[in-house]
Amino acid sequence: MGSQYRVERKLAAIFAADVEGYSRLMQADEVGTLEALTAGREIMDRLIAGHGGRIANTAGDSVLAEFPSVVDAVRCAVAVQQALGSANRGVAEDRRVRFRIGVHMGDVIVRAGDLFGDGVNIAARLQALASPGGVCISGEAHRYVRRILPLAYTDLGHRTVRNIEDPVRVFAIGPTDTGTPSNPVPLSLPEKPSIAVLPFATMGGDPEQEYLSDGICEEITTALSRLHGFFVIARASAFTYKGKLYNVQQVSRELGVRYVLEGSVRRAGDRVRIGVHLADAVAGTEVWAERYERALVDLFALQDEIAASVVTAVEPQLYAAESARLQQKPPGSLDAWGCFIRALPHMWRLRRKDNRVALDLLSEALRLDPDYARALGLHAWLSLWNAHTGWSAGGLEAVLAPAAEAAQAAVALDRDDPWARLALGFAHMFRRAHEDAVEELHLALDLNPNFSLAHACLGLTLAYGGKGAAAVAHLDTATRISPRDPFFSVYAGVYAFAHFMAGNYVAGLDWARRSVRLSPDFPGHWRAVALSAAALKHWDEAKVAVAAARRLQPGYSVAWVERASPLVHASDRERYCAILRPAGLPEE
Repeated sequence: MGSQYRVERKLAAIFAADVEGYSRLMQADEVGTLEALTAGREIMDRLIAGHGGRIANTAGDSVLAEFPSVVDAVRCAVAVQQALGSANRGVAEDRRVRFRIGVHMGDVIVRAGDLFGDGVNIAARLQALASPGGVCISGEAHRYVRRILPLAYTDLGHRTVRNIEDPVRVFAIGPTDTGTPSNPVPLSLPEKPSIAVLPFATMGGDPEQEYLSDGICEEITTALSRLHGFFVIARASAFTYKGKLYNVQQVSRELGVRYVLEGSVRRAGDRVRIGVHLADAVAGTEVWAERYERALVDLFALQDEIAASVVTAVEPQLYAAESARLQQKPPGSLDAWGCFIRALPHMWRLRRKDNRVALDLLSEALRLDPDYARALGLHAWLSLWNAHTGWSAGGLEAVLAPAAEAAQAAVALDRDDPWARLALGFAHMFRRAHEDAVEELHLALDLNPNFSLAHACLGLTLAYGGKGAAAVAHLDTATRISPRDPFFSVYAGVYAFAHFMAGNYVAGLDWARRSVRLSPDFPGHWRAVALSAAALKHWDEAKVAVAAARRLQPGYSVAWVERASPLVHASDRERYCAILRPAGLPEE
């Protein structure tokens, strides 16, 4: 279209190199730096040609080359760094000219011999992520070379880079520069999960987006800091990385954290796209990644919403990652924290034998640390839950008093632990102390507004208090903030009971059937099916459900409802029994 140049597009291996600290070197010794750069370029140019490459562009201290083979490009990059490292021996540390090199395999545009396009941009970003004297390659390049070139590859995970919409998988090769000094001694990692929330990358340079991204990072940092059991780097330290080049392993060493949370913000018309990913910087692996797209209407409301969504997702991911890491340790070597973390996945499996394992691990945590409030609270809550599901040999009567005492002790040890408040609220619910239960559960949510299980338990408590519509609203919140929650089948059963108490028997039966499909071993789910089915006069289904509930909970009867059901009002208990007597609920 009128251009004097022919535009050619092709797949190529792109090699990008740049000198680390070039401006500083020139300012300190212009003549010496230019001489060293010329010598280094002679080495690099010779090796590029020798490996079949073509230099497409040079600008000052940078080099851009293309290779027909990505294997040759990576082999050349390693050879260049080894040769330059040897040349640097005997040169004063502050006078060394050291290149960073990035290699990517991708689509490029060739115009008048020069290279353009995302493939070039990605190679340049990889170069910026490499350590001085080091090489970084993309995931695309790694797939081609990993079996052919026996090099030391370190997976740095997916990285969000400037002006590239999708995260780029990055692998480091090295070290190859034997002339570089050793890294400073890294900070030791805390015993509990440690995390730094780094400044989000702003795509496109819009000041409004930068304001939004900084606000989101601050909200996420604040919200994570409220979660007891986590070590969170202060915002002031994390933001020292803003606008700088780094890799997550460097951050881990310098801040003394295991996990690093990064992200990007890009505006697209009247909407904003936010990408977030969590990396285990010590292991060099990605733990979790998510992308959010929202309308850009109210910046403050959007910051709050995204921060809440991220924290709700990150908390269980951190627990899961820690659990997987601790599985490699023998049980006898675990401390109290390790026992607590190992208990969580067993609890989430919602099986009787796994809940027993979880309780045993929590008991061991308390043996090691009797004042561990969170372990004490979770042990109390899980004991009550086991009794409610019919999985406790002595039933609720045997568990309620000691669990309530343990929950009260957990709150006394740490009044700001949401799990302790959750346990105490649950104990009050089973005692039919409705107002006390609601107050404790609201306190748990004040401490952690994104605590989905507390929202669900508050919904259940409100339903037992006869407030079905309010209960449904809290279940909506629980499933909205944690749509893939491991307790979702439990939430479905609570939804069913809440709709029943609200008089919406069709919705109640629909949710109850769903809960049974998800977890058929819970008697509470079958009780919910029986209630709404009987209210709709679906007698055959109601009778089957009552029989199933009694198989799982042999003591289920009119007498049990009167004695042990958390239904607060006598009139609700009488109505419950009247609905189910025709469906086969026995008196004793």
